[in-house]
Amino acid sequence: MSDRRYAWYVVGVLTLANISGWIDRQILNLLAPAIRRDLGLSMTEMGFLIGLPFAIFFTVMGIPIARMADSGNRRNIIAAGIALWSVMTALCGVAGSYSRLLLARIGVGVGEAALQAPGTSLITDYFPREKLGTAMGVYSMAIYIGAGFAYLVGGWVIGLVSTEQTWTWPLIGSIRPWQSVFLAVGLPGLLIALLMLTVREPQRQQKDRTAVPLSTLFRYVKENLRTFLCLTLGYALSATVNLAIAAWLATFLTETHGWSASRAGIVMGLLTMTVGTIGVVTGGRVADAFVRSGRADGALRVGVIGAIGMLVSATAYPFAPTATAAVVWLVFVNFFAAFPWGAASAAVAQIVPPSMRAQGVALYLFVQTPIAVALGTISVAMVTDYVFHDDSAIRYSLAIVNVVGMTGAIAFFVAGLPAYRRTLALRDQWSAAAPPAA
Repeated sequence: MSDRRYAWYVVGVLTLANISGWIDRQILNLLAPAIRRDLGLSMTEMGFLIGLPFAIFFTVMGIPIARMADSGNRRNIIAAGIALWSVMTALCGVAGSYSRLLLARIGVGVGEAALQAPGTSLITDYFPREKLGTAMGVYSMAIYIGAGFAYLVGGWVIGLVSTEQTWTWPLIGSIRPWQSVFLAVGLPGLLIALLMLTVREPQRQQKDRTAVPLSTLFRYVKENLRTFLCLTLGYALSATVNLAIAAWLATFLTETHGWSASRAGIVMGLLTMTVGTIGVVTGGRVADAFVRSGRADGALRVGVIGAIGMLVSATAYPFAPTATAAVVWLVFVNFFAAFPWGAASAAVAQIVPPSMRAQGVALYLFVQTPIAVALGTISVAMVTDYVFHDDSAIRYSLAIVNVVGMTGAIAFFVAGLPAYRRTLALRDQWSAAAPPAA
C-alpha cells in the first residue's frame, strides 16, 4: 500500500471511530423518556445525566491524555479510548440504577477524550499542510453522519423504547428495550478498537517524543494569544449557533409549520448526513486550495466564508413563508454550518508545534466546548422566554441568535487573520529551536 493510500486508510479508521463516538454520546438523549420512566428519574436528574458528567470529563481529561499522546503511542491511546467508551456504553445497558448509569456515562466521556486531540495530531503527521484540510474534512464527516443517524432513527428508537416489554440477551438475561439499544451501539465499538491497532504510529523526531510541560504550552499560547483567542472564540460562537439550531429546529418545524416530530427528525437527519457531509469535505478542500495558492491562513478564511453563508441562510429560513421554502433554505444552512469544521481542526493543528500538538488541540477543546454547549442549549430558549415571552416567537429567537453569533464569529476570524499568519511563522521557528522539556 502506497504512503498516500495508507494515510487515507488511517483517516478512514479514525473516521469510523469518530462516528461510533458520536452515536454513543448522543444515544442517551434519544432514550431519555424510557430511562426516566424505568429508573424513576426527575427531569433535573436526567438533564444532569445527559450533559454535565460527559462534558466535564471529556474536556478535563483531554489535557492529561493529550500529554501522553504528545510523547507516547497515539494509536494505542486511541484504541484504548475506543474500547473504554464502547464498554461503558454497553454498561449503560445493564445499569440498574442512576448512580451506575452516571458512572458509565463518565466513562464514556473519558474514553472519547482519548480520540479527538490524539486523532487530530495523528492525522496531521500523515498529511502535508496543503492537504490537511481535506483530510480533516473527511475525519469531521463523522459529526454529521453520527448526528444525522441519531436524527434519522430517532422516531424509530422512541417508538421502540416506549414499551415496557423486556428482551432477552445471552449471558445477560431479560432487559428493557432501551438497555438493548445501549448494548447494540456499544459492543461493535470493540471491533473498531481492534481495527485501530492496524494503524502504524508515524515515526517522530526524538525532540517530538519528549513530554512538553504545560508551562511551555502556556508560554507558547501567551506569545500567540491573539491567534488562540480569535480562533477559539470564533469557532465557539459558530458552534454555539450550530448547536442552537440542532436543539430547536424540530421545535421550530412543529410550532411554525405543523410538522410531526418524526417528520422533522427524518428531514433533519437526511440533510445532516448528506448536505452536512458534503459541506465539511468541501470546506476542507477549499482551505487546501487557499494554502496551495500561497494563502497560509486559508483555514481561517474558510471560517469566514462559512459564517457569512450562515449569516444569510440561517437568518432566512425562520421567515420562509412555507415549510418547503424553509427546507430549501435549510439545505444551505446545513452546507455552511458544516463548511468550516474540517478546516477548523486543521487550523488548530497547524498553529501548534508537533511536540505539543495534541495538548494544543485539547486546550482549544477545553475552552471551546463548554462555551458552545452552554450557550447553544439555552440561548434560543432564553431569548424566547425573556425577550418575547411567547413560544410561537421561536423563529425570531433562532434568527437573533444566529445574527449575533455569526457576526461575532466573523469579527473574531477577520481580526485573527494577521495573527494567525504570524503564528504559523513563529511555530516553524519554535520547532526549529526545540525548547527543552522540563
